[in-house]
Amino acid sequence: MVRAATGRVPGMHPDPADAVAALARTAEPRRGRTVVIGVDGPSGSGKTTLAEQVRHYLDCPVVHMDDLFPGWDGLAAASGLLADQVLRPLAAGEAARYRRWDWDGSSWAEQVDLPWTPLLIVEGCASTVLPAGEFVAVRVWVEAAHDVRMTRGIERDGEAYRPHWERWAAQERALFGADGTRERADLIVRT
Repeated sequence: MVRAATGRVPGMHPDPADAVAALARTAEPRRGRTVVIGVDGPSGSGKTTLAEQVRHYLDCPVVHMDDLFPGWDGLAAASGLLADQVLRPLAAGEAARYRRWDWDGSSWAEQVDLPWTPLLIVEGCASTVLPAGEFVAVRVWVEAAHDVRMTRGIERDGEAYRPHWERWAAQERALFGADGTRERADLIVRT
């Protein structure tokens, strides 16, 4: 199901990726010269899948928030890291560089270079949360029922990660509630 939260989606779009691409094609950058598309929502909702589908329509780079979270307790910090390391440099017309989090080693890993681009998809929890949200021209919220999301996450990560998932879900509720993330979305996609 696709629902336009602001009515900015021209025409009917049974394909959510097509709806996101339509918004992106008419969007103006919020800051600088890069149109940023944020695909946000709770874990296991289908953000990565949607972002990859949108990438095929728009042929642009994707930054995954999973690379920016500083561990299982780092959700709140990620939006600031995204803004400082990726979105501010791009808004200034410069290349960006960010540190990738190594989930297995529980530490920062290599630097990832991102050349300046006129169009960027940022996918993952907190991708449209402030302060990063100040740069996001198209805000997409992806959601699914709690049980569906939990099943997807455990299938992807394994049963051993269930306690981490539950801890992460509590952080999501707090962050998204305080930020009003869903309410600010231009498009809501239910998977």
